[in-house]
Amino acid sequence: MLVSLYTVRVVLEVLGAEDYGIYNVVAGVVTMFSFLSGAMATASQRYFSFNIGRQNYEQLEKTFSVTLTIYILLIFVIVVVAESFGLWFIYNKLVIPDNRILAAKWVYHFSILSFAITLITTPYMSSIIAHENMNVYAYVSIIEVSLKLFIVFILKKLPFDKLSMYGVLLFVVGFINTSIYRGYCKKHYVECKFKLGWDKELFKEISNFTGWSIFGAFSTVARNQAITILINQFFNPIIVASRAISSQVSYALTVFSANFNTSLYAPIVKEYALDNKTKMYSLIFNGCKITFILMWFFALPLCLRMEYVLTIWLNRLPEYVVFFTILSVIEVLINSISLPITTAARAPGKMKEYELVLGSLQLLIFIVSFIWIKYFDGTAEIVFYSAILINLIMFIVRLYIVNLLITLPIRKFMIEVLIPVLVVVLFSGLPAYFINRIFPQNFSSLLLITIITSLSSLILFFLVGLTRDQKLVLIHKIKAKIT
Repeated sequence: MLVSLYTVRVVLEVLGAEDYGIYNVVAGVVTMFSFLSGAMATASQRYFSFNIGRQNYEQLEKTFSVTLTIYILLIFVIVVVAESFGLWFIYNKLVIPDNRILAAKWVYHFSILSFAITLITTPYMSSIIAHENMNVYAYVSIIEVSLKLFIVFILKKLPFDKLSMYGVLLFVVGFINTSIYRGYCKKHYVECKFKLGWDKELFKEISNFTGWSIFGAFSTVARNQAITILINQFFNPIIVASRAISSQVSYALTVFSANFNTSLYAPIVKEYALDNKTKMYSLIFNGCKITFILMWFFALPLCLRMEYVLTIWLNRLPEYVVFFTILSVIEVLINSISLPITTAARAPGKMKEYELVLGSLQLLIFIVSFIWIKYFDGTAEIVFYSAILINLIMFIVRLYIVNLLITLPIRKFMIEVLIPVLVVVLFSGLPAYFINRIFPQNFSSLLLITIITSLSSLILFFLVGLTRDQKLVLIHKIKAKIT
């Protein structure tokens, strides 16, 4: 997360605000197709984990081969659509200065190639997650972000157009990443060897699950990218860049919380496969609490000192970037507590109602923003206000639907998760707000506020967020480390 955030600073410095805004808009057209990889990743992880939980390794091999075949077909369809309709959209609809059209074209083509190889990586990555080899997942992720930082420093030295070469070098990083995942999986997992054959019933089952997951994933990506294009159409490139920077911060935080929850995905699905609901509920409740608290550690001092932190990070701040980023962080906080619940919703494999309702609510964020900006002369902040409000509604709806799917006890969830979380937020957030107003904007104050907020949040979480048994286990582990 930290390397990713620093990389954004260097990229912005090398490309400049205008080219950085162009890159995010152009690459965003391709990113809109990422709903397919997200949906397929969800399906792969669910079926791999389910079969491992039931120790059905023959079915696991069939699932991998069918899944990989579907990915290859999707890549073909995406490349055709992206190089036809997508290219037309770039030339005719996006607002790009004439002297940057050629560079934008290079970025677009290599973004398509990068996306294709990322898509083919997904079943291999899903196998690693299903086997719970999270150390491999962590190491490769660190290598990936380090390479992305390395290529930006290379970019400074190259005599070519910076924007064009950035797209090329990102493709190279994606290729290396794919090669590592594929090589590891083929060596360690017997099911990751592609075998010719076809299972019609399995294809139908995975396609049904994936179809509704695609709608949910599409609604998320479409909302994000459509709003980027909306801002591009109604506001200047500097505001587009400000929104892109805020999105990078929220994306880095989202990846942090999502990666933590990646480790919960396989255990939750496996416990569901074994019909061990008590253990599954425990994983969900603890996952929700810990995910939120981890995010709160970062979010509270960051929001209190956002202008100072962004100044250190970026040197020069585009207009609105501070306010945009604070609102983005708030949205990520709201979503973080829902991530284990989302995993639990996928365990039964019945996705229609869940994805249809929540996906529609996601699209409503763009619809509300568009109407307000176009017909009521709204400012760009409306996209963030809409997102925060509708994500709160989605949290309530998500709880209700998951209760129907796996009989998740809502009352117990509120007592064991929501109340402790609200206590931590209230009794650490309010004192931190008033303390923040006393100290000047400098690094020493930032460090002091971070220590105060982290300690207060940690102590409060220990007191109200952990059960008696969890407190005893934690104390025992701390004593063992000390002695």
